[in-house]
Amino acid sequence: MIRRLLVVLALVFSTAPAFAVNPDEVLADPGLEARARAISAELRCMVCQNQSIDDSNAELAKDLRLLVRERLTDGDTDEQVMNYIVSRYGEFVLLKPRFETKTILLWAAPLLLVVAGGLSLIVFARKRAGRPTGSKLTAEEQARLSELLDE
Repeated sequence: MIRRLLVVLALVFSTAPAFAVNPDEVLADPGLEARARAISAELRCMVCQNQSIDDSNAELAKDLRLLVRERLTDGDTDEQVMNYIVSRYGEFVLLKPRFETKTILLWAAPLLLVVAGGLSLIVFARKRAGRPTGSKLTAEEQARLSELLDE
């Protein structure tokens, strides 16, 4: 019974998100810490590239987490912190890029791909509909068919 309970607990805790924030990084103010976590979840680790800095154990991610917390304790708003980090590391640092004129192709690409795929399917279907399916019957096959139809 205890083994089963341990297995269930291990499975439950293994599916929980694993944050890389060290205890020494956590801010004393719960409100500021919640804001720092929210901002950190939106920033890409430049080393890992597919993780947020909140999830990454890389040194650069730790430095960015500390920078976010430092800026928040200095009184910056969430937007000011994000703008500061983007100004230093570029738009690539954002896990969800902003909708701007320079990123419009990035945001429109999925829609463009769906439209292009749909148009190519329509063109392919029309070309295929115009083609004959199969070959003409030989004289012998035509005679046999006529014989069968007359019966």
